[in-house]
Amino acid sequence: MNPSEGIAVLAASIPAPAIDYGLIAPILIVFAAAVVGVLIESFVPASARYLAHVVLTTVALVAAFVAVVTLVGTRATTLSGSVVIDGPALFLQGSVLIVAVLSVALVAERGIEQVHAQSVSRAAVGAHLDAFAPQASAIPGTAAERQALAAGGARTEVFPLLLFAVGGMLVFPASNDLLTMFVALEVLSLPLYLLCGLARRRRLLSQEAALKYFLLGAFSSAFFLYGVAMLYGYAGTVDLGEIAVAIDAGAGSETTALVGVGLLAVGLLFKIGAVPFHSWTPDVYQGAPTPVTAFMAAATKIAAFGALLRVLYVAVPGSADQWRPILWAVAIATMVVGAVLAVTQNDIKRMLAYSAISHTGFVLTGVVAGTASGISSTLFYLLVYGIGTVGVFAVVTLVRDPDGETWELSRWAGVGRRSPLLGGAFALFLLSLAGIPLTSGFIAKFAVFGAAIEGGAAPLVIVGVLVSAVAAYFYVRVIMLMFFTDPTDDAPRLATSTVATSAAIAFAAVATVLLGILPQPVLDLAERAAVFVL
Repeated sequence: MNPSEGIAVLAASIPAPAIDYGLIAPILIVFAAAVVGVLIESFVPASARYLAHVVLTTVALVAAFVAVVTLVGTRATTLSGSVVIDGPALFLQGSVLIVAVLSVALVAERGIEQVHAQSVSRAAVGAHLDAFAPQASAIPGTAAERQALAAGGARTEVFPLLLFAVGGMLVFPASNDLLTMFVALEVLSLPLYLLCGLARRRRLLSQEAALKYFLLGAFSSAFFLYGVAMLYGYAGTVDLGEIAVAIDAGAGSETTALVGVGLLAVGLLFKIGAVPFHSWTPDVYQGAPTPVTAFMAAATKIAAFGALLRVLYVAVPGSADQWRPILWAVAIATMVVGAVLAVTQNDIKRMLAYSAISHTGFVLTGVVAGTASGISSTLFYLLVYGIGTVGVFAVVTLVRDPDGETWELSRWAGVGRRSPLLGGAFALFLLSLAGIPLTSGFIAKFAVFGAAIEGGAAPLVIVGVLVSAVAAYFYVRVIMLMFFTDPTDDAPRLATSTVATSAAIAFAAVATVLLGILPQPVLDLAERAAVFVL
């Protein structure tokens, strides 16, 4: 027998790792749809691309959500143990998919409007609602961009890019080893970098946002990878459960383990926008196309918090005495900095960006609890926050002037008087973000604060309550401006939304009310889901 035959015989004798494709069906559906979307972009005529993309993307996300529902109660690992399907993973995957469907509605409306615009005069093309550049590679203001706009050029690749990002977000909180987690981090991040630079209006601002997000994201990924290397050097494995065993056994230098955990935390805290890794948030939220901002603000935070929970509760629970005080400080700084800087903003998207930073601190309050109720309250908060965030940015897309969306707060004067329904929906979302009773935001805050008190973090709750009072000011300020201030002479127009955006706003509003009045079924679901596979 020659050496090559011997190697072949040896390889044949090694059993292939068992893969249960049913466990990863939601992930497979989304990635398969993303690949098909690339083929649509390459081979389907331009006139039919939008409809094909919208149908494919929506059907794939709904099918993936149905697959998640069928897996409820599953606790297993697959892909040689690199992916775990358990309660938190499934709850977070379902939350990401709900947010993604709502976000696709916002993206799809832009496409529908653009298709309609192609059937009218070229002079009217500049008036449609499309949020994406006709040719992102063209330098802003050049003849190439004007020609692409006049020709009705469309950026339909936003759909496969969004699907690839969703696929990464589904893997991220379900990762059972650090290398899989890193790959998922990059898969979800790279499409977002591209999407942030595709804004049709204010192109330079959009490209600046994409570049900032990419550069800072690359630094955070490097920190994450160094943390993986440090923990591998400590434990001799990248498996989360085996790292926990090594830490409990004191297998190496405690300093090495703590440095590794700290470096991992930098990468994850960047993704959730926690202080002091938050500087990218207002610039990126402002510069990205608003549908992308809605998707990124909601879905990325859900997925990143899922990964953070898995690292802290599965890989390093034995080092909780070391990492909890640090998270205390991060949570307090995040709540305070986000709320204080939001008060000073005169731009609606930047105000919502700093609001998102403040909410990151509130969610960290539940993470710090270190109990099962801390996990369940965090899961519930992420779902509530994600739905409300998409709703609030959906309203932002409909307040416009000739240069695009109107972000200056003073221009929002009288919006509620001119459109009580639109203003009422926006006020509802803001009141929920403020944590006013009878809204889902109040229940979410009550849950995380209760879990923190149970976990011995009462001082953190006191800070959270005080910060919530400060945050209520800038939310109520916008409501007063919309309903109790006369419109200006050059008031922006209120765009007429299609079924897509109207449905997204209506769903978010109904969910905000129902989860504020009848939250117990979802709270019970989150409580049952709050068990990690170790």
